[in-house]
Order: sequence, then C-alpha cells, then structure tokens
Amino acid sequence: MDKVRGKRPAAVAAPRLSPVELPGLEDSPVVAIQHAGRHDNVRFSRIDGDGLELGGTVFSECLFEGASFNEAQLRGASFRDSILGELYAPVFRGARSTWREVEFRNPRLGSAELYESGWQSVRIDGGKVDFLNLRGAKLTDVLISGCIINELDLGAATATRVKLEDCTIGSLDLAGATLKDFDLRGTEFRKISGLGSLSGLVIDEYQLGLLAPLIAAHLGVTVL
Repeated sequence: MDKVRGKRPAAVAAPRLSPVELPGLEDSPVVAIQHAGRHDNVRFSRIDGDGLELGGTVFSECLFEGASFNEAQLRGASFRDSILGELYAPVFRGARSTWREVEFRNPRLGSAELYESGWQSVRIDGGKVDFLNLRGAKLTDVLISGCIINELDLGAATATRVKLEDCTIGSLDLAGATLKDFDLRGTEFRKISGLGSLSGLVIDEYQLGLLAPLIAAHLGVTVL
C-alpha cells in the first residue's frame, strides 16, 4: 500500500521589484513645480507644493528629498522611476494617479486619497499613514515594510503579489477585493473587514488564530 504523502504548501509569489536608480539628476528650483506639466531627471530638495494644482503632471526619473504636498491636487498625476523621500501631507489628494517603479521612503501622510490609482512595482519603506484609501485601485508587485497604517482601505481593489512586512495595521478593509499572493505574514492587525473576500490572502498560524473568531461569526458558527 502506498504511503499517503502530505501536500506541500503552495509557493507564495513575492513582489517583483528592482531598485530605482537615478544617475545624472539636475537640481530644480522650487518655481519649476508651481504648475502642472512634465518633469524628467530632476532632483527636488525640500520643496513646498502645498495647495498646488498638479493634476495630470508627469514625474519621470525624479528624486524628492523632502516634499510637502498638503492639499495639493495630484489627481491623475503619474510618477515613474522615482524616489519620494520623507513625503509629508496631512491631506494627500492623488485619486486615479499612476505609480510605476516608485519608492516611498519614510512618508508621513494623514488622509491619503489614492482611490482608483494604479501601482506597479512600488515600495513603501517605513513611515506612517493615518488613512490609506486604495479603494478600487490596482496593485501589482507592491512591498510595504516597517510602516504604521491606522486604516487601510482596499475595498474593491485588485492586488497581485503584494506583501506587507513588519507593518502595524489598525483596520484593514478587503470588502470586494480580488487578491492573489497577498502576503500579510509578520504584520500586526487589529481588525479585518470584508471576510468574504479573503481568497488569495496569505497569513501565518498566529494570524489565523486572530481571524478564527471573526470568520466563525461571519459564517454564523457558534463556538462553545
């Protein structure tokens, strides 16, 4: 009689990321960012973009060494092959924006309105976000590490090869989300909503213990 062999756990696909390299940048005066347009191969140092109308602006191969964009309008803006260091905005308005091959380093954001945005090959390293609104967004190859997020809204989002590593999440909304290789292992969370949309979520045994009562309640199961 053949021995019954246990199935090996399915492999989890990690985000596919490459470091952003920015050689030969030109320094830009603050006035250069006052109006919407296009910026290529530019270093922005300690710029004040508060309240600016920058909808549809394209930033390609740019380095931000400290930037304040509080209440700036970045709806439909595009950031490509860029690094944003110490991004600051109590209110960050970037709905339907595009982020491709981008690194956020130690951002400090209050309400980050990034719903219906597109993220591809994006890394967030450190920092704190009070409310990260990614409702309806499309995320592919995203790594968020060492970040504190009080409220993360991924309702109706599509997330593929996304990993949250050593993060602290207050509440996570996955209602209506489509997930594939969404790796939450090693991240602390207090509350998850949208329990009907957990397919594609990867968790560890400890996190399963935290979720078990919520899943039982969702299914109408009484545990005595």
